[in-house]
Amino acid sequence: MKKAIPVILLLGVLAAGGWYFYGKYRNEEDALVLHGNVDIRGVDLGFRVSGRIAEVLKDEGDAVKAGELLARIDAEPYQRELDQAKATHLQAVASLEQAKASLVQAKADADLKRAGYRTEEVEQARASLAQAKVTMENSERAYQRQSTLVKTNGVSRQNFENAEAAYHEAEQRMKVAEASLKQLESGFRVEEVAAAEAGVGAAQAAAGAAEAAVVRAEAAVKTAEIKLQDTELKSPSDGIVITRAQEPGAIVQAGPTVLSLSLEDPVWVRAYVHEPELGKFPPGTKVEVLTDGRPDQPFHGTVGFVSPRAEFTPKTVETQELRTSLVYRMRVVVDDSDGSLRQGMPVRVQRSAE
Repeated sequence: MKKAIPVILLLGVLAAGGWYFYGKYRNEEDALVLHGNVDIRGVDLGFRVSGRIAEVLKDEGDAVKAGELLARIDAEPYQRELDQAKATHLQAVASLEQAKASLVQAKADADLKRAGYRTEEVEQARASLAQAKVTMENSERAYQRQSTLVKTNGVSRQNFENAEAAYHEAEQRMKVAEASLKQLESGFRVEEVAAAEAGVGAAQAAAGAAEAAVVRAEAAVKTAEIKLQDTELKSPSDGIVITRAQEPGAIVQAGPTVLSLSLEDPVWVRAYVHEPELGKFPPGTKVEVLTDGRPDQPFHGTVGFVSPRAEFTPKTVETQELRTSLVYRMRVVVDDSDGSLRQGMPVRVQRSAE
């Protein structure tokens, strides 16, 4: 029993030492701190159209909201351009309606030429011919009687000549009625049908050109509307004005910067992790971001990106000693930034205690 006591004491000492070193190692692991800098994105804002700046409504340091009006260009030239485009569009629409009406009329005329005359017209011509024939026959009989009587002086020469003239007139009227009936029964000439069909083609071409003109006019109206909208410069997101590069009255071309914004969201931290600790900060890891100004009030964030490439060392490093110096860029998205984080501010990043 006395021999077992030293062994038990030795085991206890070893267990206590192991627990001490394990706890120390674990605390050091949990307390792993990375160093980095705040990375806040910015945007340079300018007009998409040229003109004279009428107003710049924000100054450096002003906070702005997404969609807020920041500056304006004199919109009168673009308003007039839009009015002119709308007037041209109305004219094009009117021309299109007229072209459509002409096309309908041309098609109706072509259909009439292809179908020929109506049955009613043909029957009317036949009736006219029958009437003319009866009249001619009566005139012929009267002429024959007068011709016989004039030889015996039974009628005057004048009556005979009147009967003869009436007969020849009735004969010509019957020929006219025959010709009219023949024309109606034969229908329109091939040349007339071809001309009518050509008229349809011309009307279709005119309607197509008018429709294309309407499309171009509509596009011109939309373009003019976009240009008019572009005379107003609006904030793309929440942020703070950091540079005011132009003043009212300045003539600017499309593109140059008028205002520069520092965007409030998202706020990132760019940090670096050594290769041995790379596995301790996978994407999605919750972390705390500490600044020198408020070391006891950390911001909270999430690891959003870890670079697949090492930096500051050659990519072909092979030795175990040099591999431990590999550094990988890591991006942390700050979840609760209150506006106190500034571009380039040095910060420390550690795993969240949660």
